[in-house]
Amino acid sequence: MPRQIFQLKMSLAGTRPPVWRRVLVPAGYTLDRLHRVVQHAMGWRDCHLHSFEIDAMQYGEPDPDGELALRDELDVRLDAVLGKGSRFSYTYDFGDWWEHDLVVEDALTADPDERYPVCLAGERACPPEGIGGPLGYQALLEALDDETGAGDLVNPRHAMLRDWAGSAFDPSGFDPDRATTLLRRFC
Repeated sequence: MPRQIFQLKMSLAGTRPPVWRRVLVPAGYTLDRLHRVVQHAMGWRDCHLHSFEIDAMQYGEPDPDGELALRDELDVRLDAVLGKGSRFSYTYDFGDWWEHDLVVEDALTADPDERYPVCLAGERACPPEGIGGPLGYQALLEALDDETGAGDLVNPRHAMLRDWAGSAFDPSGFDPDRATTLLRRFC
């Protein structure tokens, strides 16, 4: 039987303009592998806790202290809990609370000449880790839009945010080929 591939669209909730990715992943992946796909496709560094919510069930890395009631993501295959049209969520960094809305846009037969996972498309760079969630990211975007520093008197935090992000951060930048390279190397 040919391998099934899911086409997923992941969108970062609460960001304007939107940050999103479209990926192809084997339907036989477990949720822990999908976690790595989300991390590398979006551009996160995997330094914080995460969880999936599918049909009101929470999945993630089991908490040895038992404080988080999560089912083990290692035990759950995508094709056992998802199908074409399924919608679910992924939350990363319980402090900054980055919510990702995911949808299975299509279920395809694997191309025998293709290596998976693949990032097909996306827009905008992932927010920097530790920026303070969607509100902190919006403040950073406002500071970056104020390149001249004219708004620094009104909002002195702008200069600090621009310095913190550094000149290399380009919020509009995203390269699906680079994301695919990372996915194939680490997922």
